[in-house]
Amino acid sequence: MKAWDEMEAAARRARAERMAEHEAALDELEAGGIDLNPAPGGTHRHGDLEHASDHAHPHARSGPGERPVVGIVGAGPVGLTLGVALSRAGWPVGAVASRDAGRRERFRERVPGARAFADATALVDEAELILLAVPDDAIAPIAGTLRLYAGQAIAHTSGLLGADVLAPALAAGTQAGAFHPLVAFADLERALAALPGATIAIEGDDDLAAHLADMAEAIGGSPVRLAPGSKPAYHAAAVLSAGGVVALLDTIREVARALGLEEAGALRIFVPLVEQAVANALALGVESALTGPATRGDAGTVRAHLSALASSAPDALPVYRALLERDIAIATRRGALSPDATERLRTALAGGS
Repeated sequence: MKAWDEMEAAARRARAERMAEHEAALDELEAGGIDLNPAPGGTHRHGDLEHASDHAHPHARSGPGERPVVGIVGAGPVGLTLGVALSRAGWPVGAVASRDAGRRERFRERVPGARAFADATALVDEAELILLAVPDDAIAPIAGTLRLYAGQAIAHTSGLLGADVLAPALAAGTQAGAFHPLVAFADLERALAALPGATIAIEGDDDLAAHLADMAEAIGGSPVRLAPGSKPAYHAAAVLSAGGVVALLDTIREVARALGLEEAGALRIFVPLVEQAVANALALGVESALTGPATRGDAGTVRAHLSALASSAPDALPVYRALLERDIAIATRRGALSPDATERLRTALAGGS
């Protein structure tokens, strides 16, 4: 019995060390300004009950031909949306982990049957495929606290990071990947409505990639495997497509204040023009869709714009100049401008006469 007691003591020490590593990693993230919405640590949740984190469960396993049981770390906008979408699509979502009690409860309400935990390490026994739907800077530290079983897989939802960031969680017979829906997760219902037809970038070995592709198609998405090393460029394009457009709309809103328009009025007037430009780009191509003073060589118009912005919306000047410079490059590439017209536009844009 002495040997058994020593094994039990070693196991307890190992669990305590993993918990200490996990708490230290989360504390470091919070100290760095990453919002993880901390809830009291050291426990995990079964239904409406909290239990000690060293309480073990049999490792969840699906039957032959069945979809793997999914566990989601993170119950924010991305984790909640994926949990609801997968559950509706018939994928078993067995558990969620979040330090925010309110988010855990909301997830359980929207995804019936999912166990809720405050600690990510407790989720490992509840799932075969673990999704880390947390901020990019939190992925590596959390992965470092997890220890997967043979046959399990883990993926993150980052559009920037590769699957290699999950290496600390891996053991023999496990796999790592990535699953990034190209969707703006500002609102649950809007995000759910946007998933059908959305591109979902996936990474992983062939077997895991096949499961992730099936998962993407189940929620209505179009899976795409990215070339190795391409994710930073992919993510930069995605940020320009979402945050970049919002920044442009914010600039338009600021300029429109000179007309006496509030945000709603400005968006109602100018967003249809944005939509027309996007539709033209899709139908005709980017270069053919360009209109405005850059295509006509109207240097006088550019000078008038700069003067108006300087007096009414000076913070919009850098945005206007950057975009007009890009417009001039497109118009020149298209052959719409002579060299002299190009020079006049650039001179006007720089503030010359």
